[in-house]
Amino acid sequence: MQLHDVWFAIIAFLWIGYFFLEGFDFGVGILTKLLARDRPERRVLINTIGPVWDGNEVWLLSAGGATFAAFPEWYATLFSGFYLPLLIILVCLIVRGVAFEYRAKRPEENWQRNWETALFWTSLIPAFLWGVAFGNIVRGVKIDQHLEYVGNVWDLLNPFALLGGLVTLTLFTFHGAVFTALKTVGEIRERARKLALWLGLVTAVLALLFLTWAQIDLGDGKSLVAMVVAVVALVMALVANQLGREGWSFAFSGVTIVAAVAMLFLTLFPNVMPSTLNADWSLTVTNASSSPYTLKIMTWCAGIAAPLVMLYQGWTYWVFRKRIGTQHIAADAAAGAVH
Repeated sequence: MQLHDVWFAIIAFLWIGYFFLEGFDFGVGILTKLLARDRPERRVLINTIGPVWDGNEVWLLSAGGATFAAFPEWYATLFSGFYLPLLIILVCLIVRGVAFEYRAKRPEENWQRNWETALFWTSLIPAFLWGVAFGNIVRGVKIDQHLEYVGNVWDLLNPFALLGGLVTLTLFTFHGAVFTALKTVGEIRERARKLALWLGLVTAVLALLFLTWAQIDLGDGKSLVAMVVAVVALVMALVANQLGREGWSFAFSGVTIVAAVAMLFLTLFPNVMPSTLNADWSLTVTNASSSPYTLKIMTWCAGIAAPLVMLYQGWTYWVFRKRIGTQHIAADAAAGAVH
């Protein structure tokens, strides 16, 4: 295995980690409107991800930075061709971060309600657009002989990619509902479990359609194994949720995301962006990669830094592992003070 193959696997790992962590993060943001009934419950939901949401986004920065350094042609074509959807995602992530920090700065009802609405939409829109983006990456886009994207934004709104967007939206929301059930107590925990059942059933239908479509058009034996693992894990997550085993349910919903994203990367390799105009014009791990010396230096840096970052992030989750409920929200916190 050559270094460009290794870095394709590393980038796949970074995206898997991002979708696993930011998936429930987005899901909880969406649930602030779907699940919470009043201000203390919205505060509970926000507090479940408050200590970790910014750390989860480190995985996105790492994936983008690794793509830029290891596969500059892939990065250039991806960010020029997908400029508008990626810009929308970036704006959403910026506004989302501001919403977390500014919501509780003032006690006025309108102020807090507006930031909560912003949090909802800036969680929902990226959850959908990431599926659209990856659906297009896997399916292929219009790349010419100069390795440049020559399509337009409307070409990205094809049935396969839109279905992928619905899958990530429902899957992340289901993942967030399971995480909420794991991290809360009382009525909100029970409602989260009930909502997770219906979300999981919808996700199962959409995901089966999308993954089967991808497997038939692009898959092989390895991707089929990953697809089976994703489907079985989703079923097990639903079963564990019904049995009240939130920890197992969250673990299995995470495995679903891991296996589904891994399947997409398996169907993609050795391409990084297939061309729908001519297969010979596709971007591959070979023609899109940096020099071997660059990849070698990156490998040493990643080998030192990545374990430290993962240990620190794991420690953060361990520190904030306890369940919370409305009884833990002080009256002034529910009204807007920071706690």
